[in-house]
Amino acid sequence: MSRTTVRKDYLKDLREGKQIPFTGLCFMIIQLSIPAILAQISTIIMQYIDASMVGSLGAKGSASIGLVASSQWLFGGLTMSLSTGFIVQVAQQIGACDNKKARNIMKQAFVIVTGISLAATVIASSISLHLPVWLGGGSDITRDAGIYFLIFALFLPVHALNGLAGGMLQASGNMKIPGILHIIMCLLDVIFNKFLIFPSVQLFGMTLKGAGLGVIGASLGTEFAKLICCILMLYFLFTRSVSLRPVKNEKLTFNADEIRRAFKIALPVAAEQVIMSGAQILQTRIVAPLGTVSIAANSLSVTAESLCYMPGFGIATAASTIIGQSIGAGRKDLTRKLGFIVTFFGMAVMTLSGILMYIFAPYMLGFLSVDAAVVALGTRVLRIEAFAEPMYAASIVANGVFRGTGDTLMPAVMSLVSMWAVRIPIAALLAPVIGLTGVWLGMCIELCFRGTLFLIRLYRFQKSPRASAA
Repeated sequence: MSRTTVRKDYLKDLREGKQIPFTGLCFMIIQLSIPAILAQISTIIMQYIDASMVGSLGAKGSASIGLVASSQWLFGGLTMSLSTGFIVQVAQQIGACDNKKARNIMKQAFVIVTGISLAATVIASSISLHLPVWLGGGSDITRDAGIYFLIFALFLPVHALNGLAGGMLQASGNMKIPGILHIIMCLLDVIFNKFLIFPSVQLFGMTLKGAGLGVIGASLGTEFAKLICCILMLYFLFTRSVSLRPVKNEKLTFNADEIRRAFKIALPVAAEQVIMSGAQILQTRIVAPLGTVSIAANSLSVTAESLCYMPGFGIATAASTIIGQSIGAGRKDLTRKLGFIVTFFGMAVMTLSGILMYIFAPYMLGFLSVDAAVVALGTRVLRIEAFAEPMYAASIVANGVFRGTGDTLMPAVMSLVSMWAVRIPIAALLAPVIGLTGVWLGMCIELCFRGTLFLIRLYRFQKSPRASAA
């Protein structure tokens, strides 16, 4: 039999306690990371699509979306954070080859996450029209920004269930299906946006009528695409997953210890989301007085940069799965080694993406906006940020390693210190002096500082026996 016809399942070998060579560990990391990277990048491409299509309407449209973007991250992150506590446990139970227990944990997760996301929808919807005013937006953008956020708020349960279903598939080692479905979601986003944003659409030489909803159409297009992706993700989880699809006569049992552990893991993650998003909201507030061009440039630069750091989040997802299953399988011999390998792999990938971002910054911004002033300012700040990408990768991927073991408290504390003691003071100090450039200079310094903290933590964590006893 040709060697090319045999595909080694190293994740299965890990669960079964078999020895895995260094090249096998690297192959496993790459094999799991690539679909996860595609899934993460596809999510950002959706934001890129929205930003570019709305950007073609002018700076006001981009500023409307940018004004509420950090608030979307806050609510979206909070609804997703509780999922982490259940996903980590599912990965560990699958690693221990206890699929029945993993399925029960998954069922509990769907009940609890759905309830919390519905509560978040009520809260977010109630503040949606006031939020742009609180953030300091001008009267020319607050209406569209408020409606854009309201539509997002109404679809929060879809975001939560889509993320939970995808996370469960990834915890089982299935990175491929979430990656494929997120790519499909991007294609649907393009189609929906074209017909909802613009009053007319050119298709195969024909001019078709569009809804002409502008910014509001961008929000609706994105949410409809996510809804379809969510339905498909749930279908594959509940009917095709070998480890997690429901088994007849297996009833849901609420287990207080498992729920308690889920909250113990998730609450620091939720706190981290509040810390990070709260700081980003305050940063938006610092940028807002600089004017519409700065708001638009800041928003579009964040979107453009996302294409470069999302590979890190994909690798972090793979890291949580690998580390979680190695913990569940009792593979103390691999936990430390895998943590270092996957972190440095992430740093290498994002170093390359940072170089590409520096070179292609003008084209990335030019694709998103037709406003020359926005493109020029965005290019300048994006090139500053390129120097922080390797250390940003260290914080992202090391955090994925820690989550795989269930350790989420110290990473949240480190993020708190980094964001609020470094980024925000520097941004507040430099913004009135050198404008948006000062805000992004503070961001670059903070990300390098945060990456250093996480590397130190990783070294000490991997040296400690607790690294394999979480």
